[in-house]
Amino acid sequence: MGIGGTAMGSVAILLKQEGHKITGSDQNLYPPMSARLLDAGIKAYSGYDASRLEKLAPDLVVVGNVIGRGNPEAEWLLEHRYLTFLSLPQLIGKLLIGTRDTLVVTGTHGKTTTTALITHILKQEGANPGYLIAGVPQSKEPSSALGGKLAPFVIEGDEYDSAFFDKRSKFIHYYPRVLIINNLEFDHGDIFRDLEDIQRSFSHVVRLVPKSGHILINGDDPKLTQWVTDEAHSKVWRVGTGAQNDLQIVYFKESATGSSFSLLLNGQAWIDIHWELPALYNARNAAMASLACALQQNPDNPYQYQSDAANQFRGVKRRQELRYESPDLYVFEDFGHHPTAVRQTLESMKSRFPKYQIWACFEPRSNTSRSPAFQDLWPEAFKSADQVFIGGIHRPHLLQPNQRLNTQKLASSLNEAGVDTIAFSTNEELCTALQPEVQKRKQKTVIIFFTNGSFDGIIEKTIESI
Repeated sequence: MGIGGTAMGSVAILLKQEGHKITGSDQNLYPPMSARLLDAGIKAYSGYDASRLEKLAPDLVVVGNVIGRGNPEAEWLLEHRYLTFLSLPQLIGKLLIGTRDTLVVTGTHGKTTTTALITHILKQEGANPGYLIAGVPQSKEPSSALGGKLAPFVIEGDEYDSAFFDKRSKFIHYYPRVLIINNLEFDHGDIFRDLEDIQRSFSHVVRLVPKSGHILINGDDPKLTQWVTDEAHSKVWRVGTGAQNDLQIVYFKESATGSSFSLLLNGQAWIDIHWELPALYNARNAAMASLACALQQNPDNPYQYQSDAANQFRGVKRRQELRYESPDLYVFEDFGHHPTAVRQTLESMKSRFPKYQIWACFEPRSNTSRSPAFQDLWPEAFKSADQVFIGGIHRPHLLQPNQRLNTQKLASSLNEAGVDTIAFSTNEELCTALQPEVQKRKQKTVIIFFTNGSFDGIIEKTIESI
């Protein structure tokens, strides 16, 4: 059930490649996943039907975490209980990972990019890893693969819950040998009460790393360093810009065409990276990925594993993805939906394009971003922009007024801070107002759209109007 989702669909295709007979159902099936399933020979039903599930009588039912109580197929499974069912993370852990070494990438930000980068490095070095990436690599390579039967498996460790019957974080089912915790901030307010609640879930996966395994953490965060060190039973590696780190990022520089930096491992020069990706946070992603690969491939002496494969990595779609370029205008799309991610991206844009106006368009779409949880953090996040356009809250009718981000209040706060800001009721209104502003602008400009969804197609409409 829920086979149209990116992760569920990718897993279905991998299992089909292993020889399993796969069918599935989802409420709405859209390209590109619907096309990928069709090409793989997988029958996908539209809508949910308990009688159909009973007739099919599969050996195993995999329940996606979008499925909740009240779903007719879920209710039938609970009522009759003669069909075996489990969550998608359970299935991944049992059938795809098994006893293979697993590299699990966790944290509030950077999971998809770091997972894709680890996969890229291991593939370039001939390791033939299995992997699941929750995004589309710019290289157009597939987002998932089985890899060699004895090769390591690379996967994004999402802290979101596994299923309606299993509220543990997905990463609990992956049993990492190498665990990355890139950062840890409050998010997913629909699942977690506060940061302490999130930390409790992360502490569970820390305890699953074997003594011979490795944990890589953001060593620039003293609170994270302290509690992980207290909980861990395996070697903890600190990664960051500070001199206290085991792997230190130094000499970072960025421009409109990318960035460069060096990595020092235990104080010794190790790897130099020159690549297309911008921002210091991507340098941290690269440091984490490089060390994770080194520890997987040569755990006794990671210093000897000096791969420069990261230099050829082109990133992941929708992460500062350049959608349009002309001599005086750049248009980017970014997946940012957390204040820290938005702030860091805008700071990078300001550094890369110092002679350009920076315009930020923001769609409050994720469960937490459209809530008041970050109300006081958003003004700081957008302060590097010269102009901000705030779109309509996604599906506002599902939230009571006191459960929604107050976009007018946010706009007022930014205007008081000297950042020209307008909050719109709908994304269509934003698009109507933005297009003439783009046409009549007199300065070089960078426009960046922040959304973890479609932004109701206004990115494409804006580009078409240029």
